[in-house]
Amino acid sequence: MLKKIVFPFFAAVTLLISCNAFSGNSAPGQTHELPKTDHTVYGTLDTATFASGCFWCVEAIFESLQGVKEAVSGYSGGRTKNPTYEEVCSHTTGHTETVQVFYDPKIISYQTLLEVYFASQDPTQVDGQGPDHGDSYRSVIFYHDDTERTLAEAGKKQLNDSGKYSKPIAVIIESFKVFYMAEAYHQNYEKNHPENPYVQRVSIPRIERMRAQFPQLLKQ
Repeated sequence: MLKKIVFPFFAAVTLLISCNAFSGNSAPGQTHELPKTDHTVYGTLDTATFASGCFWCVEAIFESLQGVKEAVSGYSGGRTKNPTYEEVCSHTTGHTETVQVFYDPKIISYQTLLEVYFASQDPTQVDGQGPDHGDSYRSVIFYHDDTERTLAEAGKKQLNDSGKYSKPIAVIIESFKVFYMAEAYHQNYEKNHPENPYVQRVSIPRIERMRAQFPQLLKQ
């Protein structure tokens, strides 16, 4: 059912719209590296790091979950230090649009975050998500320790073995190294710019599909 609904929708908008085309702000911004910690930040909160297409949508998806204190949009997985949005979108930095998720493990587990992650995208799409194409939109799970790596690999294998998808799962699993927080205007973008054409046509429908699958996990 998921494939029948999601894939035709994305096919219809691919030629019409993309995240980069509707950023709404072309002025240079500032990025900076978030401090790397021993897996936890802000006291008892744990950190998870995911990429699956435009970070506007991914940030909003995770921020809607109980137990998630904050999700931050940024860049990870590449070689350029302190990259700008324009540089990342040029597909020359190696970075992908990424979201750093700060969550309370007493309320929501990493395993549950993984389930939402896989279910809220087309995990078979290579180097892109929906209408957004290129390595800056690739799907990646950046694991912070061996436990996260084991859970991520098990989740990917389970999906591959389930027969749910006709193509192999394309999600990349790699070790977390560094995360650069994106420019301020990207933070909470879906919430602050509901009128944006990309948000209306791509982000909100994707978020609503996730919400329909996991109503029990949503914040009130």
